[in-house]
Amino acid sequence: MFILGIESSCDETGVALVQCQGPGVPKLLSHALHSQIEVHQHFGGVVPELASRDHIRYVTPLLMRVLDEASVPVTRLDRIAYTQGPGLAGALLVGAGVASALAAALRVPITGVHHLEGHLLSPFLSSNPPTFPFVALLVSGGHTQLMCVKDVGNYVLLGESLDDAAGEAYDKSAKLMGLGYPGGAALASLAASGDPERFVLPRPLLHSANLNFSFAGLKTAVRTQLMKLSLPAMPSDLADLAASTQAAINDVLVKKSLAAMEQTGLQCLVVAGGVGANQDLRARLDRACLLKNIRVHYPEVEFCTDNGAMIAMAAGMRWQRGLLTEAKGYGYGVLPRWSLQAVTAAAPL
Repeated sequence: MFILGIESSCDETGVALVQCQGPGVPKLLSHALHSQIEVHQHFGGVVPELASRDHIRYVTPLLMRVLDEASVPVTRLDRIAYTQGPGLAGALLVGAGVASALAAALRVPITGVHHLEGHLLSPFLSSNPPTFPFVALLVSGGHTQLMCVKDVGNYVLLGESLDDAAGEAYDKSAKLMGLGYPGGAALASLAASGDPERFVLPRPLLHSANLNFSFAGLKTAVRTQLMKLSLPAMPSDLADLAASTQAAINDVLVKKSLAAMEQTGLQCLVVAGGVGANQDLRARLDRACLLKNIRVHYPEVEFCTDNGAMIAMAAGMRWQRGLLTEAKGYGYGVLPRWSLQAVTAAAPL
């Protein structure tokens, strides 16, 4: 069973091929990814129309490259999977249209995959995959959620951001510091040479009784600290502020994750999404989980950002469990604001 996955929800075009063989985790045969960083850098953020055009430009060459690297002819494909949502409507339509046209030409089934489910299952692409059930910290530019993942398609929301996602806090703080786009990686790089204790920044909801997050106020605090600095700010000042910002965000993520582990009684934590590549977050979680005897799993860094491999993997794992419904015909639609709860049959804890 060969499944091709296409990801085009925002500013990365990803294509991948997996093979399902028996009950084990689907095997990743090849994958390719194109980032649109250079396209959007000049604007300081993603421009939806330019993102859509860039997906159109690269999706077919990436598809051909993936099949060539896997030595699998297009006629051997058994199913096409694509990101149906959430994401930018125009960008999603590119992947959906290509997937539908290819599936129609080959007369094979087509599957719309939830983008966040792809992230949740991305650690299964790792050489050290987790086992069900586990708690997942889904942390990216658009989402910050804690989920209890009992099995494929069986998810319970434990807590989420009430405003900005953690990735947004990274990016917006970086923009205030003049670090450009993408801001999160630039801020983390600068923070490596800074003092995380120099600036006192808020840790919203750190001591709340629930598992929700709030990061909107943090960027206001960062702006306030910047206004107190003499301009132009010294490089050491910016490094210290970057380190303090990173520490504030990651302190909240770590404490809430440990609280979720205690609430569920589980001993396996999965971290997924773009912010999961942050090395400071990984180091803090590793130390905290070691003390609590908790196993923690991360996707490989290349699978933290949006990618086609996680979409193909999610479709493959759903197929193995008989959770895929066959679409009638090859018409397609996208769901830019698709809730993950819509694809789960989970019962309350």
